[in-house]
Parts: sequence; C-alpha cells; structure tokens
Amino acid sequence: MTAWPRHSATKIAAPKITALVSDVDGSLVTDDKKLTPEAKNAVARLRDNGIAFSLISSRPPRGLRKLIETLEISAPVAGFNGGALTSPDLTPIAEHFIPPQTAREALDLLDARRVEVWIFSGSDWLVRDLDGAYIGHEQRTVEFPPIRVENFEPALATSSKIVGVSADFELLSQCENELGAALATQAAVSRSQAYYLDVTHPLANKGDALSQIAKLLGAPLEEIAVIGDGANDVTMFERSGLSIAMGNAAPEVRSRADFVTASNRDNGFAKAVERLILNRAGADAKPGAIRAGERP
Repeated sequence: MTAWPRHSATKIAAPKITALVSDVDGSLVTDDKKLTPEAKNAVARLRDNGIAFSLISSRPPRGLRKLIETLEISAPVAGFNGGALTSPDLTPIAEHFIPPQTAREALDLLDARRVEVWIFSGSDWLVRDLDGAYIGHEQRTVEFPPIRVENFEPALATSSKIVGVSADFELLSQCENELGAALATQAAVSRSQAYYLDVTHPLANKGDALSQIAKLLGAPLEEIAVIGDGANDVTMFERSGLSIAMGNAAPEVRSRADFVTASNRDNGFAKAVERLILNRAGADAKPGAIRAGERP
C-alpha cells in the first residue's frame, strides 16, 4: 500500500513541515521491533534537510534509549504516551503521575476482570508474575527486565503507567470501555496494542505531549507532521499539521488521518517520510515519489 490522501473536509495539511513526530511500535519499527535500514536512512534524510525528529511512545523512556542513540535524536521525546517528557539523554523535563486513588481504582477493576496488571513506576517495570503473558515480548521491546513484587501498593503513589495485559482482545476492549467510563476525567485510558490497555494521567496523552514537544522545539503545531498506528495516536493526529496513519492501523484509526502509508511490514514509515515529508519540504526526492494530495 502506498500513501494516499484522506481528503479531510475539516483540515488542510500545512504546506511547510519543520518536524516529524513518530509513534514507535507498529510505526517506526517492524513487528519484531527492528529498525530497518530504510527507516534509519529516512530519519537521517530528515536531519540532513533540517527537519526535526522526535518520538512519542507508550514505552517507558528507558525503553527508547537505543532508538535515540541509533537515530541520533536531538529533540525532546515522550514516553508513557506523554506521561514522561525527557531530553534525549533521558533527563526528565516533565512527569505526570497517576493520582494514587485513580491508580487504585484502575488496579481494582483490572483485578476484578482477571486481567494481568503491570505498573511502571520511576524507571522500574513491576509485575506479579515473571512468567505472565507478553512478558518476554515486552522485555525484548524495552530491553530491560521486569521486577517481581508481591504487592503493587507501594508503587501506586508514583505510577506513570498501569497496563492491563491480555490475549483476550475482546475482554480488554470491554475493560477499556469500563475504565474509560469509571475514571472519566481522572485518567487517560486507551489501548496501545490490541493486548495492552494503558492507563495514564489525564495529561499523559499523545496530543498534549505533541503540544509540549512543539513548544520546546519552537515550532507551531501546524508545521508538525505525525505518524502512528494506534488508537492512542489519534489525539496527536488531531493537533498536527499533517497526520499519517500506518497501513497496519485499524480502519477507525486510518479514517482519522490525512494520509495512509504502507504497513510497518512494508517500510511504511520510510515511504511516508520520502513521499509526504521530504517532497513537501522540497528535498531531493527519489524517483517515483508522490506529492501530498496526489494519488499514486
């Protein structure tokens, strides 16, 4: 799948792009969490053309370290869906902890539904069962191990993200609706993957994180492009000057973006950079690249 315009009737993408902010899992990297040579080259070409590059991810900041180093990112980045904004060396700029009572309510509801729970507190990833579902998958993703605890209570005062984890996607969807209704304005509740339900501080959402990064970069939001594949990326779609959904995104996510690119299994990130960002910026594009607003 190559990129095509969504023809939004309410939003016209900005003619100038000075920064690109990307989701990580499902967007920048492949399903096996690899950064392709094409993706690396795309980020290098952005840098060569004076276009800033940043990340907003559901991962903890600690889980972004290797990407920051490999891609030579010099802009601020955000982990925990915006719950932790840091400099490229991971020095905290702003942190949003879940209010303790809200964290306890989320934990109680997930426990009642028999959904496995993880808590990210400080730089630690806390679990009750080291052999639980998706533990190995997440450890390969963030590149550090969890810590087993008997009781989450001590961590509830400083939790940045609570994750409900389940291979029962329908159950997790129900929990998303229940938690969203129960916590209302007390927390941001969204799935970062079909198997992960994230609960964060109300300000820990990708839309607010995008606004913070734009301010730190000194760039107007209308000059920032974003790319993502998840429901939690829609809030940054809404605030950006140009939004791009991955081809592997769900239909409801793709429908909210200005453009759709190829999937993360087909170098969709690199293709979007070349065809929708660099062409727009007047960079020396590769043969066959399309311009935003044109059908391939």
